[in-house]
Amino acid sequence: MNNETNRRSFLRSLGLITVGATAGASILSACSSKSSSENQQATIDSAATAEPARKELFFKISLAEWSLHKTLFDGKLTNLDFPAKAKNDFGISAVEYVNQFFKDKAKDQTYLAELKKRCDDLGVTSVLIMCDGEGELGNADTKKRKQAVENHYKWVEAAKFLGCHSIRVNAAGEGKREDVAKAATDGLRQLAEFAKGVGINVIVENHGGFSSDGQWLSGVIAGTQMDNCGTLPDFGNFCINRTKPEANTPEAWAKTKCMEEYDRYKGTQELMPYAKGVSAKTHEFDAQGNCVETDYTKMLSIVKAAGYTGHIGIEYEGQTLSEEEGIRATKALLEKAVITV
Repeated sequence: MNNETNRRSFLRSLGLITVGATAGASILSACSSKSSSENQQATIDSAATAEPARKELFFKISLAEWSLHKTLFDGKLTNLDFPAKAKNDFGISAVEYVNQFFKDKAKDQTYLAELKKRCDDLGVTSVLIMCDGEGELGNADTKKRKQAVENHYKWVEAAKFLGCHSIRVNAAGEGKREDVAKAATDGLRQLAEFAKGVGINVIVENHGGFSSDGQWLSGVIAGTQMDNCGTLPDFGNFCINRTKPEANTPEAWAKTKCMEEYDRYKGTQELMPYAKGVSAKTHEFDAQGNCVETDYTKMLSIVKAAGYTGHIGIEYEGQTLSEEEGIRATKALLEKAVITV
């Protein structure tokens, strides 16, 4: 079955596409009091208003901005418009920013005030800022590591201004496993000490390399001995060794292959004791709306067992569904899977 057939089958299971006109005659003859389109719309309306699964959630749903990275990079959406997109198009009232989409605005008080005003007017909560490109917090060079720490200060302050509880950073570095762990622990401790004075958490995502090893990352976080330093377990980012991309672009990274992967369930379980956020990563779905690569019922059971009740951020990165379809599919999956947890 090709991708387009998979996509249409899946969307039909969610009631997101209508029955084709070519089947009109046979369908109309089978409907005594209502047309097929009326019956289908009634089903969709009923599902939208009933929302039985939502009452069972033990967590809150947020939307990670990276789910819309193609739209943002194409200039069809701006960071300022992201909160309205989340609220109006997906019914999600909490957002997770990516610093790449307002890279030069960290200290722009006018810009940040406008973003905050839009969130306040919409009733949207700013949860965190995902920070990349500010240097390696696990750099073996003491001066370079300190510079990386200081590069993040502006994002700590921006997060505080916007009302976020955290910034997400990377525990990256080059060298032996134990050496990078020592350097990352030091870098994270320094940044967490600064952030604590501002009232912000510093959280680390399993984001490739050593950080995708749950045992390694949990050990680094514990080593900081800072209560505002924690983790952001991502259900899908457990690739320890990946082929190198041809270029540093999302499209090039999407074509890379994972050569070695850490057990995602074991890793999530190891990271949850330190979790101050959770990322619901999805790529592909089957015809029943289940995530192909991750058992969401199993994952949510791990999250719930840890006593976590904060936000779980939707982060769709698939290729078959559009970004909007993928976001809606992930949201539906979270609401469905939690019923059996």
